[in-house]
Amino acid sequence: MENEAFAAPVPRALATEAVHAGREDLARLGVHAPPLDLSTTYPSYDAAGEAERIDEFAATGARLEGPPVYARLDNPTTARFETALARLEGTESAVAFASGMAALTAVLLARASQGLRHVVAVRPIYGCSDHLLSAGLLGTEVTWTDPAGIAAAIRPDTGLVMVETPANPTLAEVDLRAVRHACGAVPLLVDNTFATPVLQRPAEHGARIVLHSATKYLGGHGDVMGGVVACDEEFARTLRLVRFATGGILHPMAGYLLLRGLSTLPVRVRAASTTAADLACRLSADPRVARVHYPRVGGAMVSFEVYGDPHHVIAGVRLITPAVSLGSVDTLIQHPASISHRIVAEGDRRAAGVSDRLLRLSVGLEDVEDLWRDLTEALSAQPVRTRNGSARLSSPVAR
Repeated sequence: MENEAFAAPVPRALATEAVHAGREDLARLGVHAPPLDLSTTYPSYDAAGEAERIDEFAATGARLEGPPVYARLDNPTTARFETALARLEGTESAVAFASGMAALTAVLLARASQGLRHVVAVRPIYGCSDHLLSAGLLGTEVTWTDPAGIAAAIRPDTGLVMVETPANPTLAEVDLRAVRHACGAVPLLVDNTFATPVLQRPAEHGARIVLHSATKYLGGHGDVMGGVVACDEEFARTLRLVRFATGGILHPMAGYLLLRGLSTLPVRVRAASTTAADLACRLSADPRVARVHYPRVGGAMVSFEVYGDPHHVIAGVRLITPAVSLGSVDTLIQHPASISHRIVAEGDRRAAGVSDRLLRLSVGLEDVEDLWRDLTEALSAQPVRTRNGSARLSSPVAR
């Protein structure tokens, strides 16, 4: 599928793009729903012509013109999702991968291929992203800093500055324009998984690379795994070469489900965000809760610290599901210090604000009263220990 669909002749609202982007050619094809192409290989009777096309791909990383050759090179269904996501994020291109971690791996390998193995990163970020950087599994060297220290941490071999905002799991936010200014010529990567393009478009603030675990809100139903990088076409070409060489391609069935998920993304995110803001207010007034974290940008994620044992809360929910991941239509709760951020060294974890009493709530589309009943009953399952019987918000809920 050609990328020219990106340049829409008339600017369209995000909700409209979510429904129509990547589907512009359906009427011409005589279908209403996007087709699902599961082929792993395609007939080719002109070997010499195919050789020229493959040579061009190997030299440039540009999408192949004409029919597909092999599913690891490209897939029409996946390409539709990439086109749609790029439009929603306001970038030239997007490249999809088998998971969010595969997407981040490809970015790091792409920069390392140019001799730029050093990364400047701001904690907290997703625990496995933290581990990938810290463990040096790809030969990466990382300098951890706060936003104010980014400029001083940059070296001649720095290939990337990475932030996640709102951050997983504390929902801490950074000023993207200020961070981008501190980066200088170094590309800024923003993990936009929590906010989604519905609430925040990092490219508008100067980010060159926007990362998503598409498993979360983009899919939205807890039944598909994927990752995607939205970026300029120049960097997308390098990512396609890395993807072809390493095999981290998104399966077409996943691409089909993710494209379908995008069509309801604005509705889901806004509805869940309304409920999340309501729950954040109620939790902040509960004497069993020490602190509530809810970002100024909004969103469907809430994290909160309890005075008692957080494991009692996890064991006490009935409607809410105790599980990792987030962004589904149903509400999930988990204890980051035990699961999502367990792989981060304890001292680093706590220094980043991920306390042992922190719980992370991914709010779904259930009725707020049912969710609150379940939460308050789960909170009642633990011993009540408060300081002065008060709680406070880490940031204003009203926006």
